[in-house]
Amino acid sequence: MLFSEILGLDHLKKHLTTSVDKGRIPHAQLFVGANGSGTLPMAVAYAQYILCHNKNQENKDGNAACNVKFDHLAHPDLHFAFPVATNTEVKKHPVSDNFLGAWRSFIKETPYGSLFDWHLRIGIEKKQGQIGVDESLEIVKKLSLKSYEGGHKVMIIWMADKMNIAASNKLLKLIEEPPAKTVFILITEEEEHILQTIRSRCQALHFPALSEKVIAEALMAKENLASPLASKIAHQANGDYNKALHLVHHDGGADQFEEWFIQWVRAAFKAKGNKAAINELIIWSESVAGTGRETQKKFLHYCIDFFRQALVFNYEAKPLVYYESDANGFQLEKFAPFIHGANIQQIFEEIQSALFHVERNGNAKIIFTDLSINLTRLLHKKEE
Repeated sequence: MLFSEILGLDHLKKHLTTSVDKGRIPHAQLFVGANGSGTLPMAVAYAQYILCHNKNQENKDGNAACNVKFDHLAHPDLHFAFPVATNTEVKKHPVSDNFLGAWRSFIKETPYGSLFDWHLRIGIEKKQGQIGVDESLEIVKKLSLKSYEGGHKVMIIWMADKMNIAASNKLLKLIEEPPAKTVFILITEEEEHILQTIRSRCQALHFPALSEKVIAEALMAKENLASPLASKIAHQANGDYNKALHLVHHDGGADQFEEWFIQWVRAAFKAKGNKAAINELIIWSESVAGTGRETQKKFLHYCIDFFRQALVFNYEAKPLVYYESDANGFQLEKFAPFIHGANIQQIFEEIQSALFHVERNGNAKIIFTDLSINLTRLLHKKEE
């Protein structure tokens, strides 16, 4: 992975390469960034720079054979851990090594891919992947061995916030006292969900959202989009290159989420004193509850984003609004006045509560029915 293949983030590239050039490589680093910001490709490029002794930000001019191995993500001193679960091929005790072939193709084809994209890739979209204690045992075993080429060993833990408590505690000692020349790169979108004792031992590097200019230029170069369309999609992507690609290819689920959301709020508006609309909300809740946990979580995050856009529109910060409806008859300008300072905080709290219970395998039908009833009350709340 070349640094030139990573969009923007020139200041982070310079920081990482300079630290290697000066021999100041922290043994544990935490890459924190939202989906689509480039944390994973940056981690791979950084690992290549370390292991192949490369000499410039193009990530070349080092060990040629080593760079070839990185082209296939098959360097023996590069290790990965990532969320997994049982599927049709792996029936029990799933660990990352069971999915390495799919993982390598995932990085090559979709380096900016999301956790949901990864779950779809390995057929666990109806489950919640995690990094469990079996994985931590594998990590300890790998890193206890000497490096294959006599230099550093790099362990990249993608979505480290998905480590359960048992795995986190198992790895804590290793991160505290790592073997010589061992580098941990933990990648997360949810820094606060990582065990505090692990976070305190890592040097955190925060990745900003990508600029509209960077995304638009990438879409024109890689997807052959005309400048006006590329700029429009870059604005809608809100700093997330992965979302921009899904918008280009219409395959990210946003159309389905938009349809669900509009059905939901329309039924909620009608439900006050209307038994038929209450039944409609219950049917809607059953429908969403029938999807996978990761789909439900992704939809709830979509709802948070949608309500935030409505609030921004209502308070006339229109340059910050990137939502454009494809749904027949739905107009953000008519919906926005119902989202205001008197109810937005409670709406967010209700959705966050639903997310909390979905993540903990609560009964999805009850969770979404409760959320729908509370939304009905909050949408009718008057602005103070």
